[in-house]
Parts: sequence; structure tokens; C-alpha cells
Amino acid sequence: MKLLLYSHFFAPSVGGVETIVLSIARGLAELLTTSGLSAFEITLVTQTPAEDFDDGLLPFQILRQPSFAQLRRLVRSADVVHVAGPALSPVILGLIMHKPVVVEHHGFQTICPTGQLFMERTNAPCPGHFMASHHLECLRCRSDSNWLASWKLWLLTFVRRFLCARVAANIVPTEWLGDLLHLRNATSIPHGLAASTSSTKSPSPHPPKIIFQGRLVSTKGVRVLLEAAAILHSSNRSFELVVIGDGPERSDLEELAQRMQLSTCVRFTGRLGRSELEFNFATDSIVVVPSLGGEVFGLVVAENMLRGLPVVASDLGAFIEVLGDAGLTFRVGDASNLAHQLSRLMDDSALGLNLGIRARRRILQCYPLSEMIDAHARLYRRVCPANRS
Repeated sequence: MKLLLYSHFFAPSVGGVETIVLSIARGLAELLTTSGLSAFEITLVTQTPAEDFDDGLLPFQILRQPSFAQLRRLVRSADVVHVAGPALSPVILGLIMHKPVVVEHHGFQTICPTGQLFMERTNAPCPGHFMASHHLECLRCRSDSNWLASWKLWLLTFVRRFLCARVAANIVPTEWLGDLLHLRNATSIPHGLAASTSSTKSPSPHPPKIIFQGRLVSTKGVRVLLEAAAILHSSNRSFELVVIGDGPERSDLEELAQRMQLSTCVRFTGRLGRSELEFNFATDSIVVVPSLGGEVFGLVVAENMLRGLPVVASDLGAFIEVLGDAGLTFRVGDASNLAHQLSRLMDDSALGLNLGIRARRRILQCYPLSEMIDAHARLYRRVCPANRS
């Protein structure tokens, strides 16, 4: 089967979409038929330039920044077109050419003009203004007051929703997201993770280590985490907060930490390589995921559950679904509630150990990489006309 995978973002860009798309493409490329042949002939199309990334190391073909004519030829020759997010060009071309189009939703682009379900002006989760027809609120959402851009994004939300109602399948990584998007032909395929060999950790450090990992933007909630750290610090709590990642708000967040007099207990590392990243997670630490919006699954939540670490996450629907009873949550944006949950773990090492054990078990049982790959393969075979004849 010829499969066209379209992902606007891909390696060497770093993010959740890139990680999942690479896992899907690599996993499908390794699937064999009963006669020992490759089950899928995969071409991955992306708008991300290669830079110093070696595409030849991957077991599938990659085409970067194609012309419209090239994209059209690839769509015409494909048996199935998979689009990571409702990108207009491949979806429209696929529908025009009567190809089975599968859209995997990594954001909220069909129910929110910014795709984040987050109100930029107030730094708060959006209650669902677009679906409630509160369209003036959508137009007011952007923090930069660019009305032309707001109108464009608002109109494109209708277009994306119209198109996704006509594709062969809409994939959502959580049941919670499926209930929000309310699209036809929706199917839930949770993101999958490869099992690590061990979850053995070094003894808990003193002072306790609290870790944030992610892009430094408003939706990730780092300001809330710093406010919670200030509450703990004012209570004479001893801890080290490690902020891993980079982004446009890094300098502002560093200045905020200084104003809060947290310089002695907060460390900003920037983006880390794989070995440095694993070194930071090698001790029994507490992982905090304080996102305010924009989350459809929570890959950082799942990855650290797999590491066997206790996770404290905001009570967004996606996080609640992934965590189950194997982690702690706090009210979105509530620094006091976050500080309380962190205090519980700092005071009760047995609680953290138990949560870490349950978290790893839950990921291994509920979110295996092999099931994500097999579920995609089954879906492609189901929607492919050649397989239905």
C-alpha cells in the first residue's frame, strides 16, 4: 500500500507532532506482509527544511518543501493520504482526487482559530467559544490585536471543520478530544511509547528536584509553576526547580524568577541533548506539567510516567485521561493548589514511589508503541478502496 504521510513539522524540528509522526512512519516501515514484503511504501512530506539532519538514516522516503505540482503528483499516486493536523493543501487535493484521507488531530484547529483552545489575552483556557458560536470572543482572543490575522484564522476554522467532516477518518489521541471535536468518522488511537529497558533511579536527591520540560511559551504554564515555587520558598521549603527547554518567553521567565528571589533554587537549562536530558531524569524527581491549554494528549506526561516518575499535571481533560489514577492533578492555573500537591510529594516519599510504579505500569499496559502502529495499519487497510474490493 502506498501511504503519503504529510506533516508540516518534522525532524530536525522538535515537538510532540514530530515525535509521533516519526514513530508512526518508522513503525509502519518495519511492518511486513505474510510473504515478507514491506506492507507500506511510505513517502513523508514536510515543510521543515533538513538543515543538518540526514534523511538517509530513516527507512522511508522524505520530500521536503515540495512544490504544489509535486504534492499533487504524490497525492494522485497514493492509496491513502494521512495528514498530521488539518493542513489544507493535502486534504483538499485528496478529497478532489477521491483518495481516502485520514486526518490525525494534534491540536484544536477545527474548533479554535488559534488551534490552542487558549485565550491569549487573559492567559486562560478557552471554554469553547467557537463551538458555542461566541465568535466575537474568538476574534478578540489574540494578544497582538491583529484583526486581519484573527479574521483569517476564524474563517479557516470553518473551512477545516467542513473538510474534516468529509474525510475517511479523523484520528484523535484521547477520547476527551474526540468529544470536544465532535467530528464524523472519528476514531481514537492513543499515542504509543516504546518501553524503556529500566525505570531504576538513583536515590532521591536532597534538596528534592522538581522538573519542568517543554517549550517556554504561555500555554505551558511556567509562570504558574514559578508562583508555586515562590509559595514553597516562602514556607522555607528546600528544593531545586529545573526548567528544561527554550522558547520566546525564556528571558522574561528568568527575570520573573529573579524578581521572586528564586535564583538560588531555580535553574534554566535551555534545550538539552538526549544524554543530558536523561541525566536530569536519572534521580527520583517530581515532574510538573502545568499547561494552561493546547494539550490533546500530553506526551511529556506519558514519557515521564514511563520513566517511573511521579507526575503532577494541571487538570486538563487530556492529562486526566492519560494519568488515570497514577498521578496527581491540580486546578489549571492555580499556583496554591500546585504548591499543595508538591508539598504532599515532598513530605511523603512513599507516595511518590507508589505513583511512579503505577505510572510506568499504566503506560506499558495502555499506551504501547506497537498498538499505535497496528491501529494505524488497520485503519489504513479499512479505508483503502483496494482492500475493500
